[in-house]
Amino acid sequence: MSAHEYVERFSTRQRIEHLFVMSLFIVLALTGFPQKFYDAGWAAAVVSLFGGVPQMRVVHRAAGYGLLFATVFHFFFVLLEVVVRKARLSMVPERQDFKDAIHQLRYYLRLESTPARFDRFDYREKFEYWGLVFGNSIMVGSGLVLLYPMLVARYLPGELIPTAKIAHSNEGLMAFLVVITWHVYNAHFAPDIFPFNKTIFTGKISKHHLQKEHPREFERLFPEDASTETAAAPPTAPPPAPARET
Repeated sequence: MSAHEYVERFSTRQRIEHLFVMSLFIVLALTGFPQKFYDAGWAAAVVSLFGGVPQMRVVHRAAGYGLLFATVFHFFFVLLEVVVRKARLSMVPERQDFKDAIHQLRYYLRLESTPARFDRFDYREKFEYWGLVFGNSIMVGSGLVLLYPMLVARYLPGELIPTAKIAHSNEGLMAFLVVITWHVYNAHFAPDIFPFNKTIFTGKISKHHLQKEHPREFERLFPEDASTETAAAPPTAPPPAPARET
């Protein structure tokens, strides 16, 4: 199998969605953190780039509406594909994901000789995905409460408004830290995909990396290649027995 053979992993729509959400995330961070950390020296410099606080708030709210649109758009097409194309809900956690997580942890602790064999998406990717879903829901919901406080107070308890302010601020900071410290590294700069994973931008993954990172999906897509590789592989020697203490 040539290392230069590629298969499509993400569709054009999915790549555009990712680029759109990534751009919105950057804009929301640039226009939101100066309002949270308004007394920091760098905050004034960022505010000046937007021409002042009122202008920056307009951009922040526009990006927030964009995030709302992106979330609705995403779930509309996911449900449409499931209904029309009978696609699998491959991001829904399954019992196997919990087994894989335990197996992978045991592998990191050297209690297993081989890593877990993942399908199209592993437990880490599903965790990130649903974290994004719930995080977006909190950000959009709390943002709407802060944007229309008088309307909210007319029908709901007024205590919801300061609660929304705390939730919006803290969830935004947590999302930023998770993306910087977890997502960017694991999705693009981890040692096994070094120097840079471009799959989400090109939509393609090499068959070599697909077999390595998602062997169960590889076997489902290329059963003949998988059986050939298995037949050609030398038998694995059992691990040596631990020395008996005397």
